[in-house]
Amino acid sequence: MKRNVIVAPSVLSMDYSQMKEQLDEVSASGAEWLHFDVMDGHFVPNLTFGPDILKGFRKACDLFLDVHVMIERPAFFSEKFLTAGADNYTFHYEVMKEVEDIHNLASLVHSQSKSVGISIKPDTPVEVLKPFLNDFDVFLIMSVEPGFGGQKFIPESLDKIRTLRGWLDEAGSKAHIEVDGGINETTAVLAKSAGADVLVAGSYIFRQNIREAVKSLA
Repeated sequence: MKRNVIVAPSVLSMDYSQMKEQLDEVSASGAEWLHFDVMDGHFVPNLTFGPDILKGFRKACDLFLDVHVMIERPAFFSEKFLTAGADNYTFHYEVMKEVEDIHNLASLVHSQSKSVGISIKPDTPVEVLKPFLNDFDVFLIMSVEPGFGGQKFIPESLDKIRTLRGWLDEAGSKAHIEVDGGINETTAVLAKSAGADVLVAGSYIFRQNIREAVKSLA
């Protein structure tokens, strides 16, 4: 089944000395989403952005803002990022202690008329997502260890995508499968063939001609 593929450039790799120019290029490229990586220095060994920076991106572009929080307290910060302009709020399975907590946070985000996603790290089995097939709009498979850009794609991620796509199709779900990490012209083909329909790319897009890079992934 051929799916419409969404490209989500990751601002983690943006050249901030050319932020306006690069955002204009992304907007003109055909990319539909802009991916915003939030790291707290605890869940992952890096620090990035907070809600105030997201507000700046919201003012600067009309793209769908896909916020991926790699933080230990996603419930606490959810309202702050939603208010700042997040269109989708994706948090990690690994930081939630109880199944009920995951359901509650998904419901909270939906109550704000926003999209909600759940993500797993490379070492987390895809089976943990099966109880939540009808709760989320986005399932984000990390194809590198979260925390830093520029890593190589982990091929075992493809099996997770295939398995998850089968479950979602069986459940009649319209949820997206997003893949993040090591995406380039070659790995994009593999991810799409496995069933992914949202491709996050940072280094690959922002270190060359943005419009051509986005086109090569779609």
